[in-house]
Amino acid sequence: MILPVKTKVLLACCLVWLAACTDQENDFGRPLEQRTQPVDLVLLEDGRPDPAVLAKEQVVRRGNGEEPETLDPHLAQGIPAAHILRDLFEGLTAESAEGELVPGAALRWNISRDARTYTFYLRRDLFWSNGDPLAADDFVYSLQRALSPETASSAARTLLPIQNAREVLAGELPVEELGITLLDEFTMQITLTGPTPYFLGLLASPVAYPVNRKNVEEFGDQFSKAGQLVSNGAYVLKDWAPRVSIELEKNPNYREAGLTIIERVIYSPTEDRSAEVKQFRSGALDWTNEVPNNQFQWLQRHYPDELVVSPWMGSYFFGFNLTQEPFIDNPSLRMALILAIDRQIITEKVTQFGEMPSYALVPTGIDGYVPFSPEYADWSQEERDHEAGRLYEQAGYSEERPLQVEIRYNTSDNNKKIALAVASMWKQALGVNVTLVNEEFRVFLQNREQKVITQVFKAGWVSDYNDPYSFLELFLTGHRGNDYGYSNSTFDALLDEVGLERVRARRERLMFEAERVLMSDHVIIPIYTYVTKRLVSPRLRGWQNNVMDHHPTRYMFMLKSRESSEPAGDPQ
Repeated sequence: MILPVKTKVLLACCLVWLAACTDQENDFGRPLEQRTQPVDLVLLEDGRPDPAVLAKEQVVRRGNGEEPETLDPHLAQGIPAAHILRDLFEGLTAESAEGELVPGAALRWNISRDARTYTFYLRRDLFWSNGDPLAADDFVYSLQRALSPETASSAARTLLPIQNAREVLAGELPVEELGITLLDEFTMQITLTGPTPYFLGLLASPVAYPVNRKNVEEFGDQFSKAGQLVSNGAYVLKDWAPRVSIELEKNPNYREAGLTIIERVIYSPTEDRSAEVKQFRSGALDWTNEVPNNQFQWLQRHYPDELVVSPWMGSYFFGFNLTQEPFIDNPSLRMALILAIDRQIITEKVTQFGEMPSYALVPTGIDGYVPFSPEYADWSQEERDHEAGRLYEQAGYSEERPLQVEIRYNTSDNNKKIALAVASMWKQALGVNVTLVNEEFRVFLQNREQKVITQVFKAGWVSDYNDPYSFLELFLTGHRGNDYGYSNSTFDALLDEVGLERVRARRERLMFEAERVLMSDHVIIPIYTYVTKRLVSPRLRGWQNNVMDHHPTRYMFMLKSRESSEPAGDPQ
């Protein structure tokens, strides 16, 4: 396909602009000349920091992306809400600062020989933030609530490994029939439908957090508001000023309150990453949720100690709406659009943070799993574009009859730049006319779920636990996260087998085959695997990189700055 010169010029100009935007120093000024540095960290024999080096005010100010819709752990969606919930609540299991699984409310557990029955022994010093004792029946009630059809939890399918969970969620059985048994005040048992190697990791995610029954019954769907929420984590919800901040304070009734140093956590929601950088530089934030791609090189030069880039268990992709034209029953068109994207240019010229070009759903880095890789991953981009042109014409489109399509994304500078690059590549390679539509996060999620006006939309997924199933289950028929309208009985059957398979190697082969089926149906447009990219104050310690990007505040503390340090000894 030969395209008009003006089309090629459009793409060239677009990519030059994207590349130029990577180093606009004038947009945000020079770094501070006198940057405050922390005092040297001194540890005591027990590994705790010497109180003499700690800042007088133990407050952490965190940038946190979009505003959460709710802090009900069973209903909350999105990463920003999960960050806050990990501070407010604690599950049967928890995570260390390094992201490793550790005991939470459960001191220990036993797993039966067939790997289907888990017996949890709760700690005996657990209390809710209001001072009420917390016991095993609170977890039984909460898991039942999460899976109740009346709750309508979007994350409830995560708990489907529990016996009878599928039937309960469908309303075919009462919640009392779940495979959850209260053995005594501090002991409970959970029976699964089959071996689930990642089950302990699931119990550290928000959908498995306990909620206070009296709290829920008293306030109904308003129980998670500030001044009303009763929680069991290291912090309690003190204040929520919409679009301004969410403030937490230390929970004196938490089991390790004596080891928790940070007294207050202030989460600042913002979708403007440049504004976050300015807030960080002014001292209004101690870490940013992200940083703008176009400031990466500048930040590398001027804030090398503060800029933290780390691998992340997530994939960035676009989704097709398979329930509407032009993509319903048109795999050739979908494949043409998948092929006509140069991922190398996007990661090298647009994102520029070490992201890896991706051609499948599941990212690398999951223990023991080798992701599926399609044949075209080894082609040159010229070969992909040639095949894309053939499939485009096979689907009934041409220069004389170009495809008109929308790309919809939630408001974000990075999302906009990636969508613009994709639109330009489609225009150059195929002649596609693209309209970009950006929407506020809540509206965007609603339109995706309703599947009425979406065509191509920004998607992506970051796993709550270290297992490929977290990515694959989103595409099950009827899954609440299946905004694509995808349904394939072979894919569904393979995931059913995954839930029953005890042998790890066989289970991984089943998931590989399921991913192959999904990618062969051309449901998504893989772009890259994620990295996290943010600024973190050198004064904030206890913050650790991990592939899950989970950072509970209770492990952190703030050091004094050198400028504010008191001189040693008494004044003469």
